[in-house]
Amino acid sequence: MRHRRPAKNLMLLCSTLWIFCHVSGARGALSTTLKCDETLAFPLPHTAFTSSSVFSNGYAPGYAKLNRRGGAGGWSPLDSDHYQWLQVDLGSRKQVSAIATQGRYSSSDWTTRYRLLYSDTGRNWKPYHQDGNIWAFSGNSNSESVVRHELQQGIVARFLRLIPLAWSEEGRIGLRIEIYGCSYWADVINFDGQGVISYRFKVKKMKIIKDVIALRFKTSESEGVILHGEGQQGDYITLELRKAKLLLQINLGSNQYGSILGHTSVTTGSLLDDNHWHSVVIERYRRNVNFTLDRHTQHFRTNGEFDYLDLDYELTFGGMPYSGKPVGGGRKNFKGCMESINYNGDNITDLARRKKLDTSSFQRNLSFSCVETHTFPVFFNSSSFLQLPGRASHNMVSVGFQFRTWNPDGLLLFSNLDEGTLEISLLDGKIVVYINTSNAARNYQVDLSSGSGLNDGQWHAVRLVAKENFAMLTVDGEETSAVRSTSPLSINTGGTYHLGGYFLQTLFPPSQHSFQGCMQAILVDDQPADLHAVEKGTVGAFENVSLDMCAIIDRCMPNHCEHGGRCKQTWESFSCTCDGTGYSGATCHTSVYEPSCEAYKHIGKSSDSYWIDPDGSGPLGPFKVNCNMTEDNVWTTVVHNLAPKTAITGSSRERRTVLQVNYSASMEQVTAITTSAEYCEQQIAYSCRMSRLLNTPDGTPFTWWVGRGSEKHLYWGGSGPGIKKCACGIDRNCTDPKYDCNCDADSRQWREDSGLLVYKEHLPVSQVAVGDTNRPGSEAKLTVGPLRCHGDNNYWNAASFTTPSSYLHFATFQGETSADISFYFKTSAPYGVFLENLGNTDFIRLELKSPETVSFSFDVGNGPVDLTVHSAAPLNDDQWHQVMAERNVKEAVLLLDQTYRTSRPAPAQGHTRLELFSQLYVAKPASLTCQDSAAGGQRGFLGCIRALRMNGITLDLEERAKVTPGVEPGCQGHCTSFGMYCRNGGKCMERYNGYLCDCTATAYDGPFCTRDIGGFFEAGTLVKYNFLPEVVAGASKDSKALTKQLTPHEVDLTKEELAFSFSTSSAPAVLVYISSKTQDYMAVVLKQNGSLQVRYSLGGLKEPFSIEVDQRNLANGQPHSLNMSRHNRSISIQLDHYPPVSYTLPDASDTQFNLVKTLFLGKVFETGFVDPVIIERYNTPGFIGCLSRVQFNRAAPLKSALRAATQAAATAGQQDTQSAAPFSVSYQGKLVESNCGASPLTIPPMSAATDPWHLDNTDALFPFNEERVIPDGVNRDSAIIGGIIAVVIFTILCTLVFLIRYMFRHKGTYHTNEAKGSGESAAESADTAIIGTDNPETIDESKKEWFI
Repeated sequence: MRHRRPAKNLMLLCSTLWIFCHVSGARGALSTTLKCDETLAFPLPHTAFTSSSVFSNGYAPGYAKLNRRGGAGGWSPLDSDHYQWLQVDLGSRKQVSAIATQGRYSSSDWTTRYRLLYSDTGRNWKPYHQDGNIWAFSGNSNSESVVRHELQQGIVARFLRLIPLAWSEEGRIGLRIEIYGCSYWADVINFDGQGVISYRFKVKKMKIIKDVIALRFKTSESEGVILHGEGQQGDYITLELRKAKLLLQINLGSNQYGSILGHTSVTTGSLLDDNHWHSVVIERYRRNVNFTLDRHTQHFRTNGEFDYLDLDYELTFGGMPYSGKPVGGGRKNFKGCMESINYNGDNITDLARRKKLDTSSFQRNLSFSCVETHTFPVFFNSSSFLQLPGRASHNMVSVGFQFRTWNPDGLLLFSNLDEGTLEISLLDGKIVVYINTSNAARNYQVDLSSGSGLNDGQWHAVRLVAKENFAMLTVDGEETSAVRSTSPLSINTGGTYHLGGYFLQTLFPPSQHSFQGCMQAILVDDQPADLHAVEKGTVGAFENVSLDMCAIIDRCMPNHCEHGGRCKQTWESFSCTCDGTGYSGATCHTSVYEPSCEAYKHIGKSSDSYWIDPDGSGPLGPFKVNCNMTEDNVWTTVVHNLAPKTAITGSSRERRTVLQVNYSASMEQVTAITTSAEYCEQQIAYSCRMSRLLNTPDGTPFTWWVGRGSEKHLYWGGSGPGIKKCACGIDRNCTDPKYDCNCDADSRQWREDSGLLVYKEHLPVSQVAVGDTNRPGSEAKLTVGPLRCHGDNNYWNAASFTTPSSYLHFATFQGETSADISFYFKTSAPYGVFLENLGNTDFIRLELKSPETVSFSFDVGNGPVDLTVHSAAPLNDDQWHQVMAERNVKEAVLLLDQTYRTSRPAPAQGHTRLELFSQLYVAKPASLTCQDSAAGGQRGFLGCIRALRMNGITLDLEERAKVTPGVEPGCQGHCTSFGMYCRNGGKCMERYNGYLCDCTATAYDGPFCTRDIGGFFEAGTLVKYNFLPEVVAGASKDSKALTKQLTPHEVDLTKEELAFSFSTSSAPAVLVYISSKTQDYMAVVLKQNGSLQVRYSLGGLKEPFSIEVDQRNLANGQPHSLNMSRHNRSISIQLDHYPPVSYTLPDASDTQFNLVKTLFLGKVFETGFVDPVIIERYNTPGFIGCLSRVQFNRAAPLKSALRAATQAAATAGQQDTQSAAPFSVSYQGKLVESNCGASPLTIPPMSAATDPWHLDNTDALFPFNEERVIPDGVNRDSAIIGGIIAVVIFTILCTLVFLIRYMFRHKGTYHTNEAKGSGESAAESADTAIIGTDNPETIDESKKEWFI
């Protein structure tokens, strides 16, 4: 047995200290001894020990004392079966803390397993519970050794009964025992359901800031008010039983809507009408409340705004007061017993005994002894039955009983009539009755049904009366539930009734065969069943029935279903429904969402809106954010509801206008993002006209903002903490140099102060208080941007273990009933322990056992459990692998790489709490010794561990590694695992906290090199890419460096690879032309009819070798893609997504493309040799349309030209010929970046039904995603229609030739994400030095051009 550790998280330090000082007074009924460990059985006389039977006189129960050898050396029953028991009468109620057992002296008789029952009266026994189960103690393995168990849940009782469950295989049941504990005394008051005890306050009105109320109660009633107090202002406190659960209602009042919003209601416990003692403690300090029932504590905070409980006159115990406000709802007074009632240090029971309290409402004298009820419950399991005698050959059946169960189905009563059967069963939570009788003349059948949801664990009463031509079924004594039948019926009783089960053969077998639950108040033929005689064996019979005990357990209290999961139970188990919670698993413990946008990127997701759960299985729920995966960073955006440019008027320094900024996530959720982020920012802007912002004569700003933790901040965007300036004050460029903010000049013109708030410890902005808009002509508008953060320090938090003896250690892992562990690892070692934590016998361990096997081992007291998963491929491949392990009260699960999974259910009965005490060791077994290492046992882990998260908390491996020898912070080598996400030739680049896809040498862009780079060509537009540039004098160093970078080593080619996409409505045209310093060339052209032709001229042939790729008209405005490659004479061409087609150069043709010089796109403008056919047939007026993702070998000419255009636009005015990188890439005419030529997706994306992270875009508050391929739509159709209109206008008006370029101008949008160039400058002031950061902003321009 293990001691249950006390609750650790009291709500406030001050309330904790105060409550601690009063706890001894609240529990005054318990013994004051420091250690409750006295021997209780040894001093008792022989007569205090009784038993079910005795083997012989020498084996009497009086000899069953520990270490005594009297008689035969202990107790043994006549028969060794499951109906035997040994009982001890302690003489009075005692507090019991431990129990010890021995076998019978010098024999082969001992008990190996047993149960413990306890009672105050020797009747109505209650089994000892632990870890949510009826506990079975482990006993002895021989006759002499003593096995002692500390009771995790201390009990108070006079009678104890031990039930042997298993015993020695070599002998029989044998037992000697000792009970350990101490004396117990308490004042007891019996409440009759009528009277109440009134505790009058010393003053008329009490204003109470702190309370401690403690009491113990027992009752067989499911309803009743235990205590109540109220005040005329609407405050109240009520503790009552409702449906055998304890309900605490408290209201301290509220400013809004009277006291309605102050109402707080909390429910705890279940099955409290079991007529056994239950302990309640209510501890309140201001609005913080601890509500404890039987050592299970709930912490909560009351609603409303007030801290005091205002009560008038009195506090009543046992019911509602007879005076005061009328109370509705039909509340019953409490009927049962209470003891040790304490209110704020006053012993209520003692005051009542000394007649210091008003007890006049009791109809009789107040009783200070507990009046016991006379119920005799019977407990059934799936193999039980109880047989009772009744009247035989009688013409009427009259039976009744009460039952309680969790199962929706079961057999309650069955009887064989003289000529037929009678059955009462529970079916889908309803009572059903089937009566079947027959005689020589005819058959009779009557079916009745009543009630619903009767498997709720509550006591329900059933009454059935059946006689000739009449039957009536009543449930819970309610007339509305009565069901009658007047069908023809003939009854002749058989004289025997089976309750709870029937397993014999019969002509008409019952629909159900067993029942799991309890029954009491059994009536047979209108006579109460004599269950005492049944227990003695003189009447009736039973099998596997527990008499005088109801061992029902509420497995949903406490609720093990986490995160709002709904608990459902049967008699033997419970299950959790996790639908709509965002969590999964047997107890709804594991989040189904990734912890951050960074994690979504690294499983291959693109920019979109996603649900994230930063603390995984922790208390924070999932929430939706916008994820923007850029080339360099992954941005997380959290939006709010404050509209841009919100107008503010009428505010002053004395009465500021406070604007609330409410986010799409709670402040705790947003804080989780900012805490783990590398960088956060939030734009804030104040537009003003005669409205000052910060500076005032006395130094107090007119306007401030409130951030995280409700902390007020006096600096503005672009500035920093402690600097009462705006961005213009830092940069010294305010419109009025006398002020440090534009708005502080108090100008009559509209001004603005804006900038970024970048101190993430202060973010997000939750309020802005504005204080200068109340003067005539004074106006202001406020804009607060969304919170934007990038990076996830938790996701990349890693450590490298470089020696077998290196390790990290952390505080003990706290995962008593629910534990989850997840991490990534990479290694080249064949085995190693990832982590381990030890207890006395408990432990938890994760280990790489072999190159293909990961194991999850633990012990919670039921013996070691080992789960293993086997990978199809070696795990020591130096790539990242993910491990997820979870253990809860229902099951244990081990998951590897989201693919290999194994699980094991928890035992139905046994320990559920994982109790550890050692430090948590990472990368080393906690138990490793020098001998273990020498013997080649468990070894430490060699490699990297990343993102180690335990129960939602990420362990800071990096910080601990910085001060630990043999361990390095961080881990390189991410590309070995994530490099596959860099597509289309993108190169994976290592970063300290992740990786980056370098798309420089590709025709793509984006975080994974998947976004097509394309452009729109007007008539006459061409792109020229030089493979052999000639560096001239005067070229800059940057130009020469770029030239060297773009120059390939090979200029004589025997193989080429060319890929591009295009769309156009005009033909003929030159798509691609590659020239040389010889007469070799390669061209891809559209012919007059729109068909595609590839032309090769490598020498050796009189005419170029032509390939007619497709005879269809490809100038149809739709996107088409071409992928072609040549190796020597072999040519492969794939058009769109048709299968590749192979071609062969003639034998006479040369195979070497000599001195490749220039690549042209859209049009040829070459000073050297050009095939005249190209010039005459295809070069005029030039290609009009879109080209995209153009790649020739390792060159991306179109992407280079567009990037050069962006740089040129930033440094110089537009010219007809642009050349930002001289002698390498240039273009003529108008070139606009556009993805209109991108190829459509041919593989459909994952459907919403199968993508767990997909969100409907109708809900997403996220801008247009450029990485998504634009389907054929408005832009392309507009281009086609515009072209047709242009041709018609050209024909009718016969306009001049020089207007053609305007008539075919395209309407498009230009997007660029290039960083704005900015030069570094020295800090001009101390403020600049503090604020200066290197954070280039991203530009998103939109330039529109229109058809004319």
